[in-house]
Amino acid sequence: MARNARYRVPFRRRREGKTNYHLRRRLVKGKKVRAAVRLSNSHCLVQFVEPKIEGDVTLSSAHSRELKNYQWSAGTANLPSAYLTGLLAGKKAQKAKVSTAIFDIGLNPPVYGSRVFAVLKGLVDSGLEIPHSDKVFPSDDRINGEHIENYAKLLKDEDKEKFDKQFSQYKKSKVNPVNMTKLFTQSKEEIQRL
Repeated sequence: MARNARYRVPFRRRREGKTNYHLRRRLVKGKKVRAAVRLSNSHCLVQFVEPKIEGDVTLSSAHSRELKNYQWSAGTANLPSAYLTGLLAGKKAQKAKVSTAIFDIGLNPPVYGSRVFAVLKGLVDSGLEIPHSDKVFPSDDRINGEHIENYAKLLKDEDKEKFDKQFSQYKKSKVNPVNMTKLFTQSKEEIQRL
């Protein structure tokens, strides 16, 4: 650690790598509603946050755990669930009278076609106006779970033991990964009825 008189210890959240204060300052100075996306290894959270002098105010939010209320019984850490969470968050935001927002991915890496941008596609498909480029979105077959379905079919035919190990959580929740696209379309239709 430096011992100079001019040395200043960075804020704790900066030291821990949790907050980029330069980016946060630019976002807050814009005074626009942010669509903040936070991902964990097992869930996805989307919040619409309005910056205020007193502190940020959350206007609406959606969590991937809420998808079970819309006939989604598969995992919540994959691309289809990220898209559905974004779609649900967008519908809730419109009920809270939010029509435009700025996309805030926080410290998530901006990898094209990742879960973060699947959430963005869900937000845009719900009818919100968010500045974006279409090239960052994952392909439609990945969003609706075709890649999971194809991999499950391949494993089921070639190696039953590996299939049982790979899709054990699906088995516990009584979901057949071979029918992933059907489950996705059911959940999507349920959410769009909001």
